[in-house]
Parts: sequence; structure tokens; C-alpha cells
Amino acid sequence: MIEREIFEIVLWGFLASGVVIFVSLLFITAPYGRHLRPHWGPTLPARFGWVLMEIPSPALMVALFIVGDRHGNLPAVVLLCLWLLHYLNRTFVFPFRLSPASKPMPLAIAAFGFVFNLFNGYLNGRYLFAFGPILPDDWLTSPNFIAGALIFAVGFAINQHSDALLRRLRGPGESGYRIPRGGLYRWVSSPNYLGELVEWLGFALASASPAAWVFFAWTACNLVPRALAHHRWYRKTFPDYPPERRAILPGLL
Repeated sequence: MIEREIFEIVLWGFLASGVVIFVSLLFITAPYGRHLRPHWGPTLPARFGWVLMEIPSPALMVALFIVGDRHGNLPAVVLLCLWLLHYLNRTFVFPFRLSPASKPMPLAIAAFGFVFNLFNGYLNGRYLFAFGPILPDDWLTSPNFIAGALIFAVGFAINQHSDALLRRLRGPGESGYRIPRGGLYRWVSSPNYLGELVEWLGFALASASPAAWVFFAWTACNLVPRALAHHRWYRKTFPDYPPERRAILPGLL
């Protein structure tokens, strides 16, 4: 069986696993952050856990670009840069902005994230830099790319701003939780997750890659249940939590 055939099987299997994860997370909240619970095995410092979990995505994309045949293809280079904009931040900036008092991460969660990013990095990198069509330079002026890149930028900005508002809730050495306010927190409990959804929707449009669309679907399967869990936690923890807020989609969900 040639690699391209294996790629197709893995891609559809990856999508199917996302559906299984979505259903599972509606009933079992992933035990990290505010939802950390005992009996989930050994833990890692939160910062190290995040780095370990995320590093396959930027590393694999760069490696697959190097071994691919799109070195001189401008759209491929631009799409790689969009990917790295998110993942270099998520891997090497975001973890070190976490409070030193952040709750540890179960090793099982970090390992699951590591494996997810191995598959996701492989699927997206292999399609963009080997198996997918070579995009012409004028793809960068096409409606698909322009709309997708703008949507990606909006999502990245939402994610960054929302994370910054969360960080400002804690003073030095503090470890408690407060009601976040400002920005899109006016309407939803998890605008940082909304921002990630918007980012990867934009990337899928900009790249026209089935692997990117599967990644967008997987992101929704993972983050929508977590946003719902956050929303329930906020409402249970804070009696004065704003009743008009939704979990992740303003006015809808």
C-alpha cells in the first residue's frame, strides 16, 4: 500500500476519532486546568506539559516542508507561516505566560495531546507540501485565500486578547479564579476557544485542504464540549455569573 493510500485512511480515521472524542467529552471533562481531578495518574508542571503536547505540530510542519517539493511555492510558504504563527506561540510563548501557580497537567493528557499533534501535523504537512495540488502564486489573491487569511487573523486576535484578559485576573502568586470581563467575555464564557475555531476555519478556507477541514472539525469536537464544561463550572462557582453569557457562540450556544 502506497503512502498516499495510507494517508487517506488515516485522514478519515482521524475525523472519525474526533466524533468519538466529541461524544466522550460531553460526558467526561478532560481533567486539566480548573477541571483537574485526582486519580488520573502522574502529573507534569503545566508549562512543560503544554510544550510537550504542542511541539509536534510546528516541528513536523517544518520537517515536512523541508522534505517536500514546494520550497519555491509562495502559497505553501505563506500557509506554513500562518501555521507557525499559531503554533510557535502555543508551544513557546503561551506556556511561559501561565502563572507559576497553575495546576499541573496529567501525563495522560499531555501524551494524548502529543499523539494528536503528531497525526495532525503529519496530515496537514503532507497534504500541503506533497500530496495536495500545487497552488499557483495567484492563489494568494483569490477570494478563498483572502477571506481565509482575514478570518484566521481575526481568530488569532480574539484568542490572544481573550488569553490576555484571563492572565490579568491573577496577581503575582495568585491561583484562584474570577469572573472574566471585557472583550468577547461580554457574550461568551470561552472566547479564547471561539478564537481558535475561527482561526482554523480561516486556515481551512485559505488552504483549501481536506486535512485542514478535518482539523477544523476536530477543533470543534474538542473545544465545544470543553467550553460547555467551563460554562457550567462558572455558573456553579459564581452565583452572580452573568446570565446572558453563552458558552462559546454568542446568543446561540
